[in-house]
Amino acid sequence: MKLLVTNDDGINSVFFHALVHALKEAGHELYVVAPLTEQSWTGASKTRHRTVQSAAAEHGFGCPTWTVDGTPSDCVNIAIAHLLPTRVDAVVSGINVGFNCTLGFIIASGTVSAALEGALHGLPAMAFSQDVSEGVYYSLKEHGGPQGEELTSTLQHSAAHAARLAGELLPATPPRSFTVHNINFPFPCHPDTGMKRTVPAHFFVPGLFTPPDADGRHKLVWCDGEDVSPPELLTDLKCIEGGSISHTILDYRKLGHG
Repeated sequence: MKLLVTNDDGINSVFFHALVHALKEAGHELYVVAPLTEQSWTGASKTRHRTVQSAAAEHGFGCPTWTVDGTPSDCVNIAIAHLLPTRVDAVVSGINVGFNCTLGFIIASGTVSAALEGALHGLPAMAFSQDVSEGVYYSLKEHGGPQGEELTSTLQHSAAHAARLAGELLPATPPRSFTVHNINFPFPCHPDTGMKRTVPAHFFVPGLFTPPDADGRHKLVWCDGEDVSPPELLTDLKCIEGGSISHTILDYRKLGHG
């Protein structure tokens, strides 16, 4: 397939590089358009109040590559309208550093929103995310590459799963169906880790910002939130906590009630 690949952690993310190389090894024709810098938690936002610059880049992917100094949604929109030399078959986003599970976090995710932008262009789309501990998350944000043998191994296995799943799920997804496959990998992840169909956990996330400092400034912080999912549901969060790969189909035609 011809795939547009993007993310929200930025062009230099080790998790992103693992996905690109795995997709390329699987034989897909890739076009990479990724944010110049990290754009986590930007959701589906577009950059409105300034111009956005795109530039050809070289990151050793062996495929056409561009950076965009904007949001993940900017990347996909600009790529399809102005950068790609051909129409792609699908959009793949990830691998995100940290999970993108639950109603509370999916809507805020730049990774999922990049895939949604593809769906809004009529393309099948997938978002991949890797669960990590809070300590590993902040260590990765501060120091970059994978820390330790287990995380390195997990990332390799998750990227291989992602390449396989892209080849299986995207051709089976009808175009113009407003559908995003949201895939979350558990930690650790192994070659034989199974996948289960899930639904987003019902999750409240109040109190995401610190109290004001002396200058009235607030900082975004991690919040444990409150899981109020009915116990009979197999949720994305419950699935990865149980050690399986979570596969949630986000059908954006089903928003609202008839």
